[in-house]
Amino acid sequence: MTNEQTPFVDLPAALVEEVMEQTAAVGELLLKTFRKMKNNQDQYRRRLIEKGIIRHESSLGYPPLPTTCGTDGSYAVERLLSADLVAAAAVAVEGLTPPSEKRYWEQPHHISYVKSEVHHPDTATILRALMLGSELLLAEKAPHDLVMIDGTLTMPVIYFNQALNKAPETPELSCAKDFLDNAVNYLKAYLAILNNKRSDRNYVGLPKYSSRREIGKAMGWPVHHDDRGLLTILLEAGEFTKPLPMEQPDQPWHFNTARLAAEIKRAVDEIAEEVIYSLQNLYVFYYKPHDWIPALRCEVAQNLAVNNYRLATVIQGIKHQCACAGMFEPYPLYLADRSVKALARAIPAFRQVTTQQISEKYEGDIGEIFFAMHGYRSESGV
Repeated sequence: MTNEQTPFVDLPAALVEEVMEQTAAVGELLLKTFRKMKNNQDQYRRRLIEKGIIRHESSLGYPPLPTTCGTDGSYAVERLLSADLVAAAAVAVEGLTPPSEKRYWEQPHHISYVKSEVHHPDTATILRALMLGSELLLAEKAPHDLVMIDGTLTMPVIYFNQALNKAPETPELSCAKDFLDNAVNYLKAYLAILNNKRSDRNYVGLPKYSSRREIGKAMGWPVHHDDRGLLTILLEAGEFTKPLPMEQPDQPWHFNTARLAAEIKRAVDEIAEEVIYSLQNLYVFYYKPHDWIPALRCEVAQNLAVNNYRLATVIQGIKHQCACAGMFEPYPLYLADRSVKALARAIPAFRQVTTQQISEKYEGDIGEIFFAMHGYRSESGV
């Protein structure tokens, strides 16, 4: 029996009973919210139509089906007694193609990173930025008409900024050096995706969750109504919302490059200014391809949002990759997500292989190796 099948096995019985009582109260509160949302459904939808927010995919026409791929990444840190075992991976998976279509990739493309690091509290911060950079490199180099990125297009600026701030202070970390060595290439790939100037390449960010409420604020919806949740109910299959400028943060986007070496700082600053400008010109729309899938939040560059042909290419590409009722996201993102999430589960196996290799060559007491390579805690993220 797995932990998922027996979730309460290690909990005290009294604690389980108390939590179950509290969840009943939470359920009643959520039920009231759902009922209120349902009662106002017709009113909300009518106002969206009156303001011209809702459009149908047929209004854009039907361009040729684009070739597609999806990218995702994950990282994991295994805290050992004597060191940290770190791993990161980015994966790009080609979408479904008809039998008559040419496939660009016979196998998924990937970038992997595995190192041993000294114990340090900022390892995960830098490793996460390195993972995102690898994901952007794969996305920018993909030869497909439509590249879907798992996550918001603003996520890299946040994590890159954190890593640019921490990496110069941690020269003892190999991942810090590797990140700084590749930071300019990561930012160039990021800028190409944000600008999206090439008409034969279309990039779209598809975050599963966002706290931004562009539609809700424009329509005056109550703050407890999430855009994606409510639009899943309001939109019918084949409908999408008019692209709107993305909500900007209270504090302006920025990169903290003050601690960087002069040569790297100069190169990063040149690109960072363009990245910040491009982040202010992102657009958002929601699209519901089929009845069986929630509304998808789609983040795109301004160049794409204002071009109906390119917008139609994105929508048709997403629609034909949502071909199965069992998946709540486009096929290539679903497969990429499944692939990279396996990384954290595989870290103990990697550790065991490493332990065996060291044990075979170690001249001392083998017990020392097993103590040193014992895993105490794991950290992971996507």
